[in-house]
Amino acid sequence: MFNGAHVILYTRDAEADRDFLKDVLGFDHVDAGRGWLIFKLPPAEIAVHPTEGEPKNEVYLMCEDISGTLTALEDRGAEISRPITDQGWGLLGAVRLPSGTELPLYEPRHPTAHTLSP
Repeated sequence: MFNGAHVILYTRDAEADRDFLKDVLGFDHVDAGRGWLIFKLPPAEIAVHPTEGEPKNEVYLMCEDISGTLTALEDRGAEISRPITDQGWGLLGAVRLPSGTELPLYEPRHPTAHTLSP
């Protein structure tokens, strides 16, 4: 039925953040026309959490070694905006996009849907 998910990051500096995704994170991409880059993401999963506050959506990039990943990204010029913390369900950190938006990364400690067969 579905063959993927399309994630949109709204930003105050789309060009700089696109360059970051392309050059620092190294995501492959296609040009959908007039410089509108669409990036290939790693496999994804979706979770639904309850909230008492205003409903929102969040995007996290998952990695197997958050310490090594953050070190590699910092070596490529990324600003680490949140040091690694242990949340119980995983290790959490973040980098700052050129626009100032924070992009969280985490190393899960729970079973992930990536092991499911298609």
